[in-house]
Amino acid sequence: MADPVFKRVLLKISGEALMGSLDYGTDPDRVHQIAAQVHQVTGRGVEVAVVVGAGNIYRGLAGAAEGMDRATADYMGMLATVLNALTLQDALEGLGTHTRVQSAIAVTEVAEPYIRRRAIRHLEKGRVVIFAAGTGNPFFTTDTAAALRALEIHAEAILMAKHGVEGVYDADPSEVPDANFLPEITHMEAIERGLRVMDSTALSLCMDNALPIHVFNVADERNIDRIVGGERVGTIVRPSREPVARGREAERAAAENHE
Repeated sequence: MADPVFKRVLLKISGEALMGSLDYGTDPDRVHQIAAQVHQVTGRGVEVAVVVGAGNIYRGLAGAAEGMDRATADYMGMLATVLNALTLQDALEGLGTHTRVQSAIAVTEVAEPYIRRRAIRHLEKGRVVIFAAGTGNPFFTTDTAAALRALEIHAEAILMAKHGVEGVYDADPSEVPDANFLPEITHMEAIERGLRVMDSTALSLCMDNALPIHVFNVADERNIDRIVGGERVGTIVRPSREPVARGREAERAAAENHE
């Protein structure tokens, strides 16, 4: 098994990825599958932070939120991510992985408040940190929360777990059956072409800070481990078309240049 090419990553899990084959809600088997992948990767010495979405729960709330003030609806979504974070925490700890949930809104009975330095310290001690409640502000998605938290904790890449697709396509494959798969693309190209990688705010944040994004199908139980091992899986969203050294390769290149 190849040595990990990353020391610290942030895994973004959409709420839809937790649904499995359900119309909405949480599939326990899918949650356990994702937890097992994270458990395996942390066992290889990789520090993993997680941001979870809430699409699986919010689909069931869509009728209630119709016509509601946008800010109120967004706060409902933030609370829904706390539910998903606690579900994933329970699954991880059931496998023996020490886990902490940090929330951007106060729910002190069930989660720590988000404190950047504390989150980094948890990661250094080998704990998985799950960031809940997005950024804590309405009008920002969990994609933006993932980009922000990844930069704050100095993650080397975002692993973007998708439900039902292998990566990024030039059109929505659910609407265009012959959509072309894109193995590699730049942040700017994704923004200009309106591709569904992340929302434009999150993509811009990643582009401005040269943070690569690996988009992959979470249904394949090997994918997270393969990505941290340096394999090409799914789509890589790069800062530019120039080759980019990743993880420890980047550190070695920087050291050589310094010498």
